[in-house]
Amino acid sequence: MKVLVSDPLSEVGVKIFEEEPEIDVDVNIGLTPEELKGIIGEYHGLVIRSATKVTADVLEVASKLKVIGRAGIGLDNVDIPGASKRGIVVMNTPEGNTITTAEHTIAMIMALSRNIPQATSSLKEGKWEKKQLQGRELFNKTLGLIGAGHIGRIVAERAQGVKMKVVVFDPYLKPQTIEKMDLEPVSFDELLARSDYITIHTPKTDETANMINRETIAKMKKGAMLVNCARGGIVNEDDLYEGLKSGHLAGAALDVFSTEPPGKIALMGLPNFICTPHLGASTREAQDNVAKDVAEQIVAYLLRGTVKNAINVPSLSSELVTILRPYAILAEKMGSIQTQLTESGIEEVQINYAGKITEYDTAALTTAMLKGLLTPILKDDVNFVNAPFIASERGIKVVESKTQTSEDFASLIMLKVKSLEGENIVSGTIFGKTLPRILRINDFYLEAIPEGHNLLIHNEDIPGVIGRIGAALGERNVNISRMQVGQEKVKKQNVILLTTDMTVKDAVLEELRSLGHVYSARRIEL
Repeated sequence: MKVLVSDPLSEVGVKIFEEEPEIDVDVNIGLTPEELKGIIGEYHGLVIRSATKVTADVLEVASKLKVIGRAGIGLDNVDIPGASKRGIVVMNTPEGNTITTAEHTIAMIMALSRNIPQATSSLKEGKWEKKQLQGRELFNKTLGLIGAGHIGRIVAERAQGVKMKVVVFDPYLKPQTIEKMDLEPVSFDELLARSDYITIHTPKTDETANMINRETIAKMKKGAMLVNCARGGIVNEDDLYEGLKSGHLAGAALDVFSTEPPGKIALMGLPNFICTPHLGASTREAQDNVAKDVAEQIVAYLLRGTVKNAINVPSLSSELVTILRPYAILAEKMGSIQTQLTESGIEEVQINYAGKITEYDTAALTTAMLKGLLTPILKDDVNFVNAPFIASERGIKVVESKTQTSEDFASLIMLKVKSLEGENIVSGTIFGKTLPRILRINDFYLEAIPEGHNLLIHNEDIPGVIGRIGAALGERNVNISRMQVGQEKVKKQNVILLTTDMTVKDAVLEELRSLGHVYSARRIEL
């Protein structure tokens, strides 16, 4: 077996490959896309970080490739659907840099509070500006966490160690779960208004992109400080510039940017702005950890077929892959739909397997469902190994049941999710041997392919409404590739599931919602 390491990797990881007699490893860093395409056909495993782009063109010629391993978390540089279609397992190492990133956030808070970068620069220039560089204490200040995953929780612990009060906004966690951490759950607007410091600990999703903007900055407490060591694009950098320049914000620190490297953006000229070049995971310990993890995972998969921290495949025995993998894909999609239907913290998940599928061990399918449920919230931080643990950590009760008979289908999966606002039901099956289909969304019965860009629309069941929806999308050059319409006769409503050729932008979504007799419209990305 041959493994290519195409991005810088700690020697700890390289040594693991070198010491395995059945593995030949080549370290070849800085390859151009054409150079990578020229040699990738020789390799069974590929180790990357963020520089190598594993595109559709690369995968097309990767005839022997079985596994891609990311020494780190983010996988924006990998065509995951393309890899899945070719049976290539994609793995990451979500735990290796958790503490390091949290500590960098705390370091940024302290550097901002005591003007450490500015003081260093001033003193090196021969100045002695004690009065101009007066700082502030952290003691008794309020820290607002946006997101309370693994990194956010470590930041909270460290902040409590210096006697800060910590408040949390995380719409996907029950308030009781946050309270059990000795933290205070608050709404987003309350966090903005109360916090002396705000730190971000969420992946970049449709909901979090541009979350910190002109409007949300205006709601922040005057004199607050902002830190982002999570993902670029969550903070609107132009609006942050205006907030700092006006004096509404006292300071800000970014480790991540919407474009990296960012170049000489306007923020760089402000004295109350500090930054680092995406150093959150850049410690020797973290790089050793992720290198060790990715090497061990790839060796285990190539030589023993053991799957760990896979993003795109559950752990199934070779005998069951053919039978259960379509159901795992279906369960994952159903979980994703449920989270996108839900607008508050999930309390309980009930999954019922009916028919022939009950003859098999469904544990991997439940795990796939949980991964789908958590991915819209956590993106690459969740995988087929840690999904059950994360669900438990977030206080989500999981109830699995089986019914041996299924009246209308050979096998049927029904998923009911209870949240603070109510409950939603989604059910699905497999057509033929490999084709997942969604059959029900609450009271809407349909036959939908769970993939692509979708819109779920509720409207009054009167003539002309569906035509106006189609016309509005057409005027915005959004093509409808599939449409399913169902009636809720008691409510006198239609439910429409549209599949479009592109993601529908927020402005178009708002336009649809403003149409007469349209009650709701939401994106469902699959």
